[in-house]
Amino acid sequence: MTSLTLSSASASTAKVDALVIGVARGPKGLVLAPGSDGVAEAFGKGLLPALTGLGATGRADEVTRLATLGATTAPVLVAVGLGDLPAKGGAFDAELLRRAAGAAVRALAGSKKAALALATSGGEIAPAVRAVGEGALLGAYSFDRYRTTAGDLSSGTDRREPVAELLLLVPDAKDRGLVAAVRRAEIVARGVRLARDLVNTPPSDLHPVELAEIASSQAGAAGVDVEVLDVKALVKGGFGGIVGVGQGSAHGPRLVHLSYRGGKGSSTKLALVGKGITFDSGGISLKPAASMEEMKSDMGGAAAVIAAVTAIAELGLAVDVEAWVPMAENMPSGTAIRPSDVLTFRNGTTVEVNNTDAEGRLILADAIARACEDSPDIVIDVATLTGAQLVALGSRTTGVMGNDDALRTSIVDAAGRAGEASWPMPLPPELRKGLDSDIADLVNTGPREGGMLTAGLFLQEFVTEGVRWAHLDIAGPAYNSAEPYGYTPHGGTGAAVRTFVQVAEDLAG
Repeated sequence: MTSLTLSSASASTAKVDALVIGVARGPKGLVLAPGSDGVAEAFGKGLLPALTGLGATGRADEVTRLATLGATTAPVLVAVGLGDLPAKGGAFDAELLRRAAGAAVRALAGSKKAALALATSGGEIAPAVRAVGEGALLGAYSFDRYRTTAGDLSSGTDRREPVAELLLLVPDAKDRGLVAAVRRAEIVARGVRLARDLVNTPPSDLHPVELAEIASSQAGAAGVDVEVLDVKALVKGGFGGIVGVGQGSAHGPRLVHLSYRGGKGSSTKLALVGKGITFDSGGISLKPAASMEEMKSDMGGAAAVIAAVTAIAELGLAVDVEAWVPMAENMPSGTAIRPSDVLTFRNGTTVEVNNTDAEGRLILADAIARACEDSPDIVIDVATLTGAQLVALGSRTTGVMGNDDALRTSIVDAAGRAGEASWPMPLPPELRKGLDSDIADLVNTGPREGGMLTAGLFLQEFVTEGVRWAHLDIAGPAYNSAEPYGYTPHGGTGAAVRTFVQVAEDLAG
């Protein structure tokens, strides 16, 4: 992983391959953001005209490269846009800084060492350092496990190595608050990168057993207690949803239990549940071929929970966390569940399966029911659950539902502060009728209209009365099918990891 270090070096004399500064849109045109004063002095009066001549406008995430020609020790200057200049005395939005740092570091792939003097001078700068640090580390992400060649310009595969070393230029590199901000940025970025790696791993190398092993090793190394339930234990425990979904595959299902104790000061018990479908063919209700191409990402919820619990433990937050991560591979075979089969779940509820491609809610239901048995204060589940989420909110915004408006609001707020877009969604009671079955307690899918909400209503049936619960649908945000932007790469994004860490910090605080 790319290293991140605080430095009090002067921006104009820092011994690096490239220097990053911020620019913004002011009332009269392009302006330099705080942190770039020394660079401006080194260039004399020529810096802004040069950047303007190269087309820089200050638009958010815009990257403009300029040869310094000896004006600074660094041979290359990168000016990254921060959007509109804040009102006098105001600070740049943390997510703007995060995305700007990510965009700049992505553009500098191939450089060994870079320094960022990015809006980190004057006033309380710890939040800015944290945001810039996170964005820079996430922008340096690259998944190269399966590449045998680095690529070169002549072959048209210009894949350069991410920046190896990053310096954050600040007035006092020994300031305890800034050191703590960098440490937090490193832990959170490491968690997001773990989730990205898991989502990007081909399903041939990440069956439930391998995913469970990685959860055990990563969380265990952070001091988290780990328990793995195999097929026999799942059958004995009455987890009919997990067993049913997994029975069509040659690779049996698992349920991973991660337990973290926050120690003295812990007063809240948080339960996290993440959907871990390592590959979703649709089962007997087979998906069209094109719809399977990105289904290695259907364990994005599990990846988020595994990574978040690991990060929470590394941060030592004063909150108790019990995570239940159900894992299965949804495949068609002679042993697969069929439409019209009835499954019996952990809490005794029976469900008629009318669509085997609505399997995520089946494994989540068992895990939610089990999580509620420990009487947690809050249960939050996360899943790449419905195509309806994409229709309703697009590819970047998580839908947040729940049985408690205050909890739902607090999660949306936490996600916003963490830099992850989300939107509160309702659970209209009139849609519940669409889940009625003639022969069982429920069917697993209702009418097409309001599909994201109906899925939430299905999960709500497995929440014990009195337990506060929220559901995050990350079907779109978990995987970026388009070009990279800001600190977000093509492929797995690590969605919800930062939200969960922020929620845990809020509860601990």
